[in-house]
Amino acid sequence: MKILFLGDIVGRTTVAYLQKNLWVLRERLGADLVLANGENATDILGLSRADAEALLSSGVDLLTGGNHTLHNFDLYPLLDDSPYLLRPANLPAAAPGKGESVIEVCGVRVLVMNLIGMQNMTHAGNLFESADRILARNAGAYDIAVCDLHAEATAEKIALGYYLDGRVQLVVGTHTHVQTADEKILPGGTAYITDLGMCGPENGVLGADREVILRKLSTSMPVRFKVADGLPVLHGVLVTLDGARATAIERI
Repeated sequence: MKILFLGDIVGRTTVAYLQKNLWVLRERLGADLVLANGENATDILGLSRADAEALLSSGVDLLTGGNHTLHNFDLYPLLDDSPYLLRPANLPAAAPGKGESVIEVCGVRVLVMNLIGMQNMTHAGNLFESADRILARNAGAYDIAVCDLHAEATAEKIALGYYLDGRVQLVVGTHTHVQTADEKILPGGTAYITDLGMCGPENGVLGADREVILRKLSTSMPVRFKVADGLPVLHGVLVTLDGARATAIERI
């Protein structure tokens, strides 16, 4: 089985680009399962129901989330109802939706879990305990497992990779929008990368208009974020599995 996991999707321009091109890319790479983090797809801050539905009909099998997932209230019913849309599991209980889902792909039951970091994130519970609870709760109901940790701290991501090594098949980091060059197969057979990067305009600052960000950083004044112009670049990983063990991970 091959899994394509795309980094944070930034802006509606990128949504439109994926609508036109993702099925072709999926076929070219031979991906059986496509996952993506969608928390920045709508104007950088959040994900609307319309954009979520557009991505899920464009070749993305399941969308994970992060610290901006709950910014759009119209997404809440879909978070509650759809098995193909996640928010971090270790958010407070009042949050709509769920942080795990089991979907079937090519006769294989895939558990996807979504967690958020504890450092510089708001109201996040212990991510290691959350991961343990998810695996225990779904024991016997899945064949392979995948985890997206949406976090700023690289140490948290690396630590979770080793914590879950041999218990899941893939651990990826999201949130920083900058792809790391540390893709590897851990000793227990888990594929790992600290950050997938982003799917968004590369001529901005993390997908945002660079003049807006320069004004914010140079003056410390509040600004209204907007997505940068230009065609998007797509970042992610393609992972090959042989049964319950990852055999290859390639940056895209």
